[in-house]
Amino acid sequence: MRRFELLDGLRGYFLVFMMLNHLHFTKGLALVRINHAEIGFVEDAQGFVFLSGLLIGMVYARRMSRDGFLAGANRIWHRAAELYLYALFCLFVLLLAARLMPTARGYWIDWLGELASPGRASSFAAASLLHQPTYMDILPQYIVYLLVAPPLVYLVLKGRWALVATMSAVCWFAVQLGLVLPMGAAVDRLLGSWDEGLAMRSHFNVFAWQIVFMSGMVMGVLTSTRQIEWRNVFRPDQRAVVVAALAFFLFFLLFRVSWTFGILPEVVWNRFVAVTNRGEFSLVYLLNFVATGYLLAWVMIAGPRSENSRIRKLADLFTRLFSLPFLRLVGRHSLQVYVFHVAVVYLVMALDKHYGPFTELARTLIAITAIASLAVPAWLRETDLRGLLRRSTPTGGPTPAGS
Repeated sequence: MRRFELLDGLRGYFLVFMMLNHLHFTKGLALVRINHAEIGFVEDAQGFVFLSGLLIGMVYARRMSRDGFLAGANRIWHRAAELYLYALFCLFVLLLAARLMPTARGYWIDWLGELASPGRASSFAAASLLHQPTYMDILPQYIVYLLVAPPLVYLVLKGRWALVATMSAVCWFAVQLGLVLPMGAAVDRLLGSWDEGLAMRSHFNVFAWQIVFMSGMVMGVLTSTRQIEWRNVFRPDQRAVVVAALAFFLFFLLFRVSWTFGILPEVVWNRFVAVTNRGEFSLVYLLNFVATGYLLAWVMIAGPRSENSRIRKLADLFTRLFSLPFLRLVGRHSLQVYVFHVAVVYLVMALDKHYGPFTELARTLIAITAIASLAVPAWLRETDLRGLLRRSTPTGGPTPAGS
């Protein structure tokens, strides 16, 4: 149970920083600089996608082993359908707000894409998840991953994890070589034939980012079936691997900080940017993610057993952080919280455009309030509202109409 609580806390941590990074203010936000993404190229979206795959593997592999393939598969597909309904609901709310408040639509025009002036074609493209407003494009990739996950979970259960890992690596490599570009161009031509200017709109390449989800899923299945004992994988005496991971981590940290403070020559940064593509999860992001993820896992799993008191204290710090009740609450309901956060981000942007620009203090207070609001959908899901209504009704008193 403790392991799942920490994973929930981690998911909650990433959701908090998603909210912080997605808030848009006219004069920026100083608070956003207190951010792990400022010291490298590992961001909250990567950790969130990985943990989602890990938990899918851990939870549904056990069900599939116990009740059979269809029992586990139906649960995963049901979750994909649920996520699709949430995506449609979020789209409906945003577009309804844009219709009812034309001023807000003007604020959001760059974020809504062709949906700012929708027709049947753009509405169909949005419903088919091919054309998404900004910050909603992470939902379609989850749906795709959930749809294809059941047979892959089954393959790993049958000992074919190497096949699944290889297929995932090949898909990622195909994106890096541009082999999927003709497919994307064909979809754009099809959408453009329905409505001039209409094209796919999504930051994340589903064939590239799947390597984050699938690696987590494979590890989750192997964990569930006890084919991996993580205390043996991450040991305090693994100096060579830890030093290698630390070297990669420090390299990217120094690279990022050097650019932030103007130390790195622009010509070097331009060359670096040319081979760095976040949407396609290029090699820079992959290496940085693996190195940082390994270090975090090693500190949390092997750290408490280390002879070094500073490493033990660091492990305790991380454990306390990811055990915070707020983070665990938000992380337990990550799907609903993510959809809610999209609405809050659009609302904050409209407030800033209409009433701003705000002072730095006001922007900070708004950001903190937005982060705190993430607990609302999580609390509502954990609270039996009908029970609260029953308890609020005096004993023997009249029953509310319609109950």
